[in-house]
Amino acid sequence: MKTLLTLIAAALLATFTTPAQDWAKAKLEKSPRHGEWVKVKHGDREVNCFITYPEVKDKATAVIVIHEIFGLTDWARGVTDQLAAAGYIAIAPDLLSGSAPGGGGTEELVKSGGNVGKAIQALPPEQITADLDAVADYVAKLDAANGKVVVSGFCWGGTQSFRYAANNKNLKAAFVFYGTAPGQTNELARINCPVQGFYAGNDARITTSLPKTTAQMKEAGKTYEPVTYDGAGHGFMRAGEAPDANDANKKAREDSWKRWLELLGKI
Repeated sequence: MKTLLTLIAAALLATFTTPAQDWAKAKLEKSPRHGEWVKVKHGDREVNCFITYPEVKDKATAVIVIHEIFGLTDWARGVTDQLAAAGYIAIAPDLLSGSAPGGGGTEELVKSGGNVGKAIQALPPEQITADLDAVADYVAKLDAANGKVVVSGFCWGGTQSFRYAANNKNLKAAFVFYGTAPGQTNELARINCPVQGFYAGNDARITTSLPKTTAQMKEAGKTYEPVTYDGAGHGFMRAGEAPDANDANKKAREDSWKRWLELLGKI
């Protein structure tokens, strides 16, 4: 009986730490594009990543996709597929690699009943940067890549994409989806690429920071172009794709994809 209760508790915890995304998995499984798992090594670490390749004849720009606070989910992997459909190599690292019992990542942590959000919050910033550096170096050197690398991220990953822009001078652009900026102007001064922001109108926790960020980026002499989508809620890129998406989230997602692809096309 105790074992049964333990299993039930673990299942419930998994439900509350990772949103149900069966629809995202089903969509990904129907994709005609080539997606695969790769392991990117640096030092003593091994980062598990999902990469998807476009069906194009020329070498392509690479997009790093940083997952939400829910870890590397089926939806995050689906974003790489959608970017590949638009002509880009897209790679999503599981930054929770090594965090689960036995050294696994997001999937293993959920299965074991671990708290994904808590595990992500405990990740050392220097480890995240080192992981992303290794991924950027890996994808830039692929035979199918043209050497240009950009970073994007959602929710927690949006914040990390902004932070990473201040830690990698070789990035060509950073795309921040409802994430916050580094707190210090001296950090922003290290940014060497344009930063494009995508924000939800009904997300005061994030959007109230935009005036300060805009002023700091201007003071630092950096390009920062935030756009806020009225009526949308936090996480609209995922929520707007779900079968039960409301009109505001759906429109915000559609408008964001259009803007994102237009910006990527200029790199």
